[in-house]
Amino acid sequence: MTTLDFSIESTRFDENYRPLANSRITTNFANLARGEKRQENLRNTFTMIDGRFNDLAPHDNEDGDRYTVELDIISASVDIDGAGVRDAVPLIEVLQTTIVDRRTGDRIPGIVGNNFSSYVRDYDFSIVLPAGKPADFGELHGNLFKAFLASDAYAQHFGKPPVICLSVSTSKTYHRTDNEHPVLGVEYRQSEYSQTDAYFAQMGLGVRFFMPPNSVAPLAFYHLGDLLGDYSDLELAALISTMETFQKIYRPEIYNANQVAGESYQPSLTNPDFTKTSIEYDREERSRLAVEQGKFAEEHFIEPHKAALESWSRDFTASQNEQQGAR
Repeated sequence: MTTLDFSIESTRFDENYRPLANSRITTNFANLARGEKRQENLRNTFTMIDGRFNDLAPHDNEDGDRYTVELDIISASVDIDGAGVRDAVPLIEVLQTTIVDRRTGDRIPGIVGNNFSSYVRDYDFSIVLPAGKPADFGELHGNLFKAFLASDAYAQHFGKPPVICLSVSTSKTYHRTDNEHPVLGVEYRQSEYSQTDAYFAQMGLGVRFFMPPNSVAPLAFYHLGDLLGDYSDLELAALISTMETFQKIYRPEIYNANQVAGESYQPSLTNPDFTKTSIEYDREERSRLAVEQGKFAEEHFIEPHKAALESWSRDFTASQNEQQGAR
C-alpha cells in the first residue's frame, strides 16, 4: 500500500523576503518579491494590510495603529513511499497570519490558509482541463489536501482548519442577502457553483461570500466547519486585510473599483472604472507561469509517481466513503 508522509516548513514573509528556488512564483506573495521594485512593492503591501486590519479592528484603537499583521509562508511537502520526492515539488503553499498588539505586546495566532497555491492545481487547470475535463477532475488534488489536513504534521503546527480567501468568479452573479457579520460584512449568495468552487469542494471545503465593511465587492471564503463561529473577529480581520490587499493589487477592476457592488452583482475584469494601486504586478506573466509550473508538476511529480498516486487516491477515496457510510 502506498504511504504518504507530509512535512511543513515556515518562512517569514516580510520586505526582505526573496522567493526560494522551489517556491511557486505565481503565488500572491512570491511575484511581489521580484524585479527592481521588489522591496518597495512588499513594503507598500504590508502598509496596506496593516491599515486595513486596523480599520476592521477599531475597538480601543483610536489612532488606528494599534495592530500589525505578520505573515509566514507555510510550505507543505509530501514524500511517497520514502522515495525522497519532498524536495522536488512543494505540494501546497499557504500563509499564516499573526496579529501583534503593539500596545500590549501580545502575539495572537491568526488563521492558516488565506492564500492558496499548488503545483498540482496548476497541472489540473493548465494541463488537464484544456485537453478536456475528465470525470475525476480534481480528485487526486482534493485527496492530497484532505490527507494533509488529517496528517500529524498539520496537527502539530495548527489548532484550527484553514480558511482560503479568493476573488469571486467573473462568470457568476452574486445576490446580496440580509445576513450581516460585524467583520465579514454582508453575505452574498451566487447563482450557481463556479468551477473553482467545485474544485475546492473536492478538497472538502465549502464556500460563503461576504463583502466586508468598506469593501466594494464580495470575497469567496473557502472553509471547513463554522466560518462564523470557529474564528475570532481578529482572526477574520487578519484574513480579510491580507487577502483583500492582494486582490486590490491583482484584480483592481473588482476590488479597487470606484463603485460598490449592489443587490445583484457580477464582477468583471473589463470594468474601466477602478483605481490602480502603486504596486507593480504583471498579470500576463502570472498566467504564463501557471502553465509552466503545471508542466513542471507533470514532469517531476505526476508522471514519475503516477501509478503510486492513483493507487493511493483510490484507497483514500474508498476509506473516506467507508467512514461516511459508518456515520
